[in-house]
Amino acid sequence: MQDWSMYAGRWLALTESGHVVGIAEQREEALLIGRSRQPKDRLRLVWISPHPPHIALPDWPLGEISPYLDPTHVWLAGGAVRDLLLGRTMHDWDFVVDGPAIPLARHVADVLHAPFYPLDEQRDTGRVLLKHPESHEPVFLDFARLRSDSLEADLRLRDFTINAIALTLDGQVRDPTGGQRDLQRGIIRLTHTRSFDDDPLRLLRAVRQAGDTGFRLEPTTEAMLQRKAALIARPSPERVSTELRQIIGHTPASPGLSLLQRSGLLAYVLPEADALRAIRQTAPHVFPTVWGHTIAALYAIEGILALVRGATQPPNAKRPGPRVAWDELTTLLHSWQPSLLEYLREELSTGVSRGELLKWAVLYHDVGKVDTRSVDEQGRTHFYQHEQIGAEMTARRLDALRFAHKARDFVVALVRRHMTLLPYRQQRPTRRAIYRFYRRNGDAGVGIILVALADTLAVYGNTLAENAWRTLLQAADDLLRAYFSHHDEVIAPPPLLSGKDVLALGVPEGPLVGQWLDRLREMQAIGQLVTREDARAWLREQLGTPHPSDD
Repeated sequence: MQDWSMYAGRWLALTESGHVVGIAEQREEALLIGRSRQPKDRLRLVWISPHPPHIALPDWPLGEISPYLDPTHVWLAGGAVRDLLLGRTMHDWDFVVDGPAIPLARHVADVLHAPFYPLDEQRDTGRVLLKHPESHEPVFLDFARLRSDSLEADLRLRDFTINAIALTLDGQVRDPTGGQRDLQRGIIRLTHTRSFDDDPLRLLRAVRQAGDTGFRLEPTTEAMLQRKAALIARPSPERVSTELRQIIGHTPASPGLSLLQRSGLLAYVLPEADALRAIRQTAPHVFPTVWGHTIAALYAIEGILALVRGATQPPNAKRPGPRVAWDELTTLLHSWQPSLLEYLREELSTGVSRGELLKWAVLYHDVGKVDTRSVDEQGRTHFYQHEQIGAEMTARRLDALRFAHKARDFVVALVRRHMTLLPYRQQRPTRRAIYRFYRRNGDAGVGIILVALADTLAVYGNTLAENAWRTLLQAADDLLRAYFSHHDEVIAPPPLLSGKDVLALGVPEGPLVGQWLDRLREMQAIGQLVTREDARAWLREQLGTPHPSDD
């Protein structure tokens, strides 16, 4: 936490990197000074509270909404205060109101000409949706009525001490449970012993917030997490799914998953993944258990996603595989970076992107090994058809977690086809093979490529053969080029003939019409047929139909 005490009661103009370039008693003067010193930088304004611990309060959105809030009846609370104290970027602002909250939220929305949503009418909670004036990202302002007869009593009912801190609009801290001390110590501690009983979803929130903050669970809290793990069966699947998505979406996901496993929660929420710890495997796998391999594959896919997002090097030292392999992978991914980024950002359901779903596919890509393990006479393990069994298991789990059908189907396709690239470690795909790859996999094909690369790195680790890896990367480049640069030519060329054309050439009505159209499309995709005349002549030849004198 940064010490702002020397600027108490003043306005500061800060650069994007947080350097102070303007100091003044008045907002406009601080901004003017900052612009004179850094005319080309994007500046942000903060006001330093005169009250210890002298929090930096951002001008936006507080400056926009403060005139409409009664400072004696409205406080900033919860995660918003925690993030302010930690100096983190803010996206959600939670206010508690001593009085009607939904009418206040609706009034703020009206004066700001912003959308309003009643989140929970029974608990008197409303939301205002803003867009950040510079990044244009969504910013939520939530207003909730006090859940008790005083602010302090309300805070004591919250989940963890670091979320049980409130702030007056001029920066005075209210901290009845010692949350500031726990922030400084980097620990997550329950506010009271019945916290998990009051809302069992807090079991997952403890794991998520440990990942988000990098904090550790206080020993009594972690022991309570283990004792109460079975309570996680009570919350709705939708609420559980939301928390799990955030845990798995965090980079790296491994610490959160390890805490889920250590606490016993993983066996309740993702039992198929939990079972992987007991499944052993042999060469060529460098990790002796399927769970160890899966965690390594998660680190690999996180490195791949970071490269696609523009990183020059994968961020985590735990990524599997030799450095040279990652250097070559970096070159490949950067060459397709804009196209891959657009592909991965596409949402398959509200707020759920392909990039997020890749991590679910990697987490579940080998769950079928639990039911398919066999050992041959030489002591080698095999997992025949594990990808098919795993796809079925994945579908059931994502249905149970209420995933949208389109998102579920994408993950299931990646699990089912994650071994499709296996032959391309020896030879690159032909044009026919590329066409058939995408005909079978559709838009999931690009995701399958990325999952297969992560899986390969995790299988072989530092034993990865350079020639095999280079051949696989060349195959991946061929497949990506076809999808992003030659889609209408190699993958989905416009048909040369219609069903009526095929019927007119003598094919009887029925499924044969579609089959011949498929064969025509493949011949067109591999460059054997170019014109309608080519297609007609080829089909006549295949059918043994004489060429008419007047066609």
